[in-house]
Amino acid sequence: MDPIYLIIVIILLGLAALDLVVGVANDAVNFLNSSIGSKVAPLWVILTVASVGVIIGTMFSSGMMEIARSGVFYPEKFTFPAIMMLFLAVMLTDIILLDLFNTFGLPTSTTVSLVFELLGAAVAIALFSVGTSGSGEHIGEFINSGKALAIIGGIFISIAIAFLAGSIIMYISRLIFSFNYNKVFKYLGAVWGGIALTAITYFAIFKGLKGSVLVSTDMLHYLEYNMATALLYTFVGWTLFMGILQHLFRVKILKVIVLTGTAALAMAFAGNDLVNFIGVFMAGYDSFNIAQEVAATGGDISQLHMGRLSEPVVASIWWLLGAGVIMVLALWFSKKSRSVTETEVNLARKGDGVERFSSSPLSRSMVRSSLNLSKSIDKIMPVSVKEFIDRQFEPVKLENSASFDLIRASVNLTIAALLISLGTSLKLPLSTTYVTFMVAMGSSLADRAWGRESAVYRINGVLTVVAGWLLTALVAFTASMLVGLFLMWGGKIAVAVMVLLVIFILFKSGRLHTKLKSKEQQQQQILSSEQQLVTSCNDEVHLMLDKTLFIYRSIVKGLKEEDRKVVKKAMGEAYGLYEKFKDKRDYEVVPTLESIQMNALDLEQEYVQLVDYSYEITKSLKAISEVTFRYIDNNHTAFSEEQIDDLKVMYKILSEAFIVYEKMEKSDDYSQFSLIVNMREAILDLNPKLTKRQIKRVKAGESTTRSSILFLNLVNESKIITLQSSNLMKSHRNFKEQYTKSISSRGGNSLLDTYSTVTDFAKLRG
Repeated sequence: MDPIYLIIVIILLGLAALDLVVGVANDAVNFLNSSIGSKVAPLWVILTVASVGVIIGTMFSSGMMEIARSGVFYPEKFTFPAIMMLFLAVMLTDIILLDLFNTFGLPTSTTVSLVFELLGAAVAIALFSVGTSGSGEHIGEFINSGKALAIIGGIFISIAIAFLAGSIIMYISRLIFSFNYNKVFKYLGAVWGGIALTAITYFAIFKGLKGSVLVSTDMLHYLEYNMATALLYTFVGWTLFMGILQHLFRVKILKVIVLTGTAALAMAFAGNDLVNFIGVFMAGYDSFNIAQEVAATGGDISQLHMGRLSEPVVASIWWLLGAGVIMVLALWFSKKSRSVTETEVNLARKGDGVERFSSSPLSRSMVRSSLNLSKSIDKIMPVSVKEFIDRQFEPVKLENSASFDLIRASVNLTIAALLISLGTSLKLPLSTTYVTFMVAMGSSLADRAWGRESAVYRINGVLTVVAGWLLTALVAFTASMLVGLFLMWGGKIAVAVMVLLVIFILFKSGRLHTKLKSKEQQQQQILSSEQQLVTSCNDEVHLMLDKTLFIYRSIVKGLKEEDRKVVKKAMGEAYGLYEKFKDKRDYEVVPTLESIQMNALDLEQEYVQLVDYSYEITKSLKAISEVTFRYIDNNHTAFSEEQIDDLKVMYKILSEAFIVYEKMEKSDDYSQFSLIVNMREAILDLNPKLTKRQIKRVKAGESTTRSSILFLNLVNESKIITLQSSNLMKSHRNFKEQYTKSISSRGGNSLLDTYSTVTDFAKLRG
């Protein structure tokens, strides 16, 4: 047998391990979002519970392994060499696709990816086989279209079912318990826990036992014919146990329900989705073993058709356990899994705040229609009913700044576990991502988590994720088909090229994810103390002044020397500065004012102005660097010496003003601040003179049209930079003076002593 097939099996094994990592990074959101969003326990407890569920769930997944080998195509129509290329194309595509979604923190479906990748690769191999063999067969004979359509239909129907189930059950649950649920839960909590845990037990264990390697046929037969009795005993047992925990041991049983639901959903995920990660490898491994048997007897494996893959399969418990261990390690250590979880928690959280998604015409239209419908319903609804509903949905402050409460978390977990486990028991590869995401979104809607301040953004976020799901199917099919054709055409060389491409993409996506997370953390920064506020404002004013001079100097130098690289670097610095202060203005200022505990309105006002002035400066820096780079990049006429000298004059005055202010700040003596004002006035007086000089050059034919436009833009933006820089320095002076008064009124040290202490403290923390 050609060694290439052993190499392909080894590659499939490595890709399966990688697929487990990237797959868990994407699907961890399915069973972690409710626990993390409700902050039911410390993160290590949540991960431990989920890990136990994953390990147990892997033992229940054997029956799903048939999907990868005969779910969407007829294996008997494919030869051994062809089917090995088919499986390799699927795994290569799957790794790339899932990792890209993880990088951007978007939950997608590993099941949809697998199904459409199998379909795309099968079509590619069938096309190649039919085209090269001349047998007269058509592609339809290779594809199990009926089974494929049933699987795809089940996946997408589950979206609507999950959303409706989550909405209805959550609405009823909130009407019963309200947000202030402790009083009602005292009487109904044990029954609620009994119902939830019985439902979880039935679907996640009784139904999940089918196809498991853990139980015998006799036990399954007994449970099937005695299910009603078993459920009754289970309900009574769970209810009594919950009652004892609640009333005798004073345990918060909602936490028990949520953690149990987390374990059950993790178990359902592993049982349903493990095929997505190792099913293809195991099919390839079995194909290799079958081919080895044939080769040992002298058979021709190049003409060996793989009909034996259609036979029932019982996976080795050791393969399943090994996969489970890798999944658990990925669950604990994958940073990308946190990004995907944060996306769903952000969309489902109670209240407004920083929204990850923007609005869209469709989301605005949907919210507007919902408001009109709500007003119409209010007109015909009895006042007493409306008042009762409003009381039940009256929000309360959540503990530990949780995104939602334990009632919603228990609904999310219970309903999602029921639906997923039911699909597993029927051997339908439902998308765990679609189900859990839509249950969470349905419960958020019913729970009035999407208020008027956030609805348009949340709805657009949901639409974006759903659009990504549809795109997943199209991209998975197309990419897998192209990879399959490339592998069949290029043979061994194509295999090597694709493996190297996967390694390269994983490396680049890792760096991109780090960059995106850094920006996201910057957006979520909130200054929570007076010391942090002072340190941040001082550091950022210094940063602003230094960067302004650097960017302006680079632009003048770039124009003089026609140095594209210098201006490009300046443009990058300007853009980074613009993004930084835009995020501060949009995401930091108001949350900081809300969280910081001090009574100094004048100081807070100066803080707001410092951010605003800095932002206005960055807009001008971004504008002049972009137009300058575009000018040089297009190889337009070089600036004349006169034009460069005029710009140098403005830079010199600006730099002198910054140096003077820096000296004042170090000495804490602002008595000569009028010098800053005078320098500002000098540039303002210089502005019309430079404009007139440029007009004369235009009339004398000494300047081209494009250089004249750029010069006038630079002069105008320089005026704005000067004005806003002067305002920034004045506001910073006032900020420090206000802080000195604040310290003095409380009997504190001088401003310089305080700033030194704050700086030292920041260095110690950093």
